[in-house]
Amino acid sequence: DLRGSGEGLPTLTVTTILEDPYVMVRSAELEGYCIDLLKALAAMLHFSYQVKVVGDGQYGAVSPGGNWTGMVGEILRQEADMAVAPLTVTSAREEVVSFTTPFLQTGIGILLRKDTVSQEMSFFHFLAPFSKETWTGLLFAYLLTCFCLFLVARLSPCEWNEPKNEENHFTFLNSLWFGAGALALQGVTPRPKALSVRVIAAVWWLFTIALLAAYIANFSALLSSSSEQLPIQTFEDLVKQRKLQFGTLEGSSTFYFFKNSKNPIHQMIYEYMDKRRDHVLVKTYQEAVQRVMESDYAFIGESISQDLAAARHCNLIRAPEVIGARGFGIATTQASPWTKKLSIAVLKLRESGDLDYLRNKWWESSCLHRSRDSWSPLQPQALGGLFLTLAMGLALGVIAALVELSNKSRHTAGHLKKSCCSVFTEEMCARLRGKESSRHSQEAAGKANA
Repeated sequence: DLRGSGEGLPTLTVTTILEDPYVMVRSAELEGYCIDLLKALAAMLHFSYQVKVVGDGQYGAVSPGGNWTGMVGEILRQEADMAVAPLTVTSAREEVVSFTTPFLQTGIGILLRKDTVSQEMSFFHFLAPFSKETWTGLLFAYLLTCFCLFLVARLSPCEWNEPKNEENHFTFLNSLWFGAGALALQGVTPRPKALSVRVIAAVWWLFTIALLAAYIANFSALLSSSSEQLPIQTFEDLVKQRKLQFGTLEGSSTFYFFKNSKNPIHQMIYEYMDKRRDHVLVKTYQEAVQRVMESDYAFIGESISQDLAAARHCNLIRAPEVIGARGFGIATTQASPWTKKLSIAVLKLRESGDLDYLRNKWWESSCLHRSRDSWSPLQPQALGGLFLTLAMGLALGVIAALVELSNKSRHTAGHLKKSCCSVFTEEMCARLRGKESSRHSQEAAGKANA
């Protein structure tokens, strides 16, 4: 028993239940969140109290005989004036006892073990750092650059002086090989000689260096954060997977929430638990936490209790989704004059920040969590400037090649006394026809000599 000090003050009998961190036995005395809350309420409303632990260890439910068990039953039998405990406010309980304003808000969550839900690596995990659109843009940029290398090398006189008498090293296949080698930071031949080809090659090298830096950085972030990426984010994810069994406390308000819910996902969860009730339903909260830690099991229960388990055990984590918002309230008899006073006192404690202080005090975590932003693949917008620089370099290279060819055409036109445009057109056609035209001309020349 725990007695509140105060002579001449009304003495109230308070029933509670042993549950960490609400009420715990330390050195033959009771302490915890609810005990601190009770002390604050007694100081505000000027009453003394006597605390006793509920006899049957139950919260309060209707027995087969129609009587209420647990703390609710003790209030109905007037064995206690109020119940200060993690007692969920439900419609069935509200019909027989009165509740104050909730002092803690909670809901239904999923408690998991971190190593059972870590994201599995896919076979093509190396493609994950970039989005599909980025990979498509990279492929297009690679093909366009190689084509520009091939085109400029044919147009530039510095790269290919006499199309009819020599062979151009920058064939399309060689251009593809040159671009792929630069993408892997490997030096490959042929080596460009013309300024125009070198401009395109330099821009492509700059592009590949920046691209590889972005890929490596994002891939490292992906690997380091993969353990924190939960594939089970919602109750729907829990239903769809087959690796983990899941269940809740037998006969708890959480179990009946899923039984009475009209949501199809909730109905599937209830059917799963009902068919396997001997295997997936647990008797106590401690048994549930132990089972989550030791086997492939997910526990569905009060989210605030799961937060405590995650704070005490660093290998546990609660999934983000919380459903069925509910609250813990102080229960009194229906005709009690203390109900409204207690409700107002709870609201004052919330407004003053005292409830938040108690929450942080008893839910303090010993785990070190590294703050990391959620990872996502790089989108094309993040590399937009890089692609624009590549496009400008390609255009500059093509223009430089045309300038080089026009200069050569001007000199040739002066010697042959032809118009510059006609010589420029002939040169371009000869260079674009490539190797086949030079072969035909060589064969014709060989036959003529024969």
